[in-house]
Amino acid sequence: MAERPPAADPFEELRVGFTASVSHELRTPLARLLALLDSASLEDADTEALLEQARQEVEAMAELVDDVLFLSELETGRAVVALTATPAAPVVREVLDALAERASRAGVTLSSELDETADVPLRPRMLRVVLENLSENALRYAGDGVAFSITVKRSGGGVVITAADTGVGVAEKDLPRLFERFYRADRARASRGTGLGLAIVKHIVTSAGGQVEASSPPGKGLEIRISLPG
Repeated sequence: MAERPPAADPFEELRVGFTASVSHELRTPLARLLALLDSASLEDADTEALLEQARQEVEAMAELVDDVLFLSELETGRAVVALTATPAAPVVREVLDALAERASRAGVTLSSELDETADVPLRPRMLRVVLENLSENALRYAGDGVAFSITVKRSGGGVVITAADTGVGVAEKDLPRLFERFYRADRARASRGTGLGLAIVKHIVTSAGGQVEASSPPGKGLEIRISLPG
């Protein structure tokens, strides 16, 4: 009787796929960097401008590597759920204050509606990462001149965090894949984001026993809703 081939290891397949995706994502900024360096060697080149563009490409690669390493750390199950609850309101204000200047340059209006008594089962650093990625997603993809808000409220014994913008929104076909690694909706493909921000958000939230979902009614922007246990 012929022996059956060993069953494929789903985790190995995941690792191989992830490695291939990272390699693909790094090739684009590397190719642009090489093209910029080649252009800088031309006689009439604007060396200063080309070097600035090259610096931006290096920063994009560094951001990607940081996000990959952070996501790998999350997947070990370390340091996600706090032993004690973290008040959400001060962290929301901290994140929005840090983004205020950048949002002003983009014409994006930031606001919040916060329940000061709402605590979440996340370490402060993890909550900050979630909020930063939600905010960065709006600033990068929603478009200029929009409004972005973060709401924190108690609901059914838990806490709901809602991040909503009034931007271009996301096509219905893209919503189910929004939290996949490296997935970008059509409009977002031209952005310099790593494509890992919302994947990181989902991993943190689900590791803490919560749920995250996205909705985008036509003409009403994107809303991401996070439900966490109390």
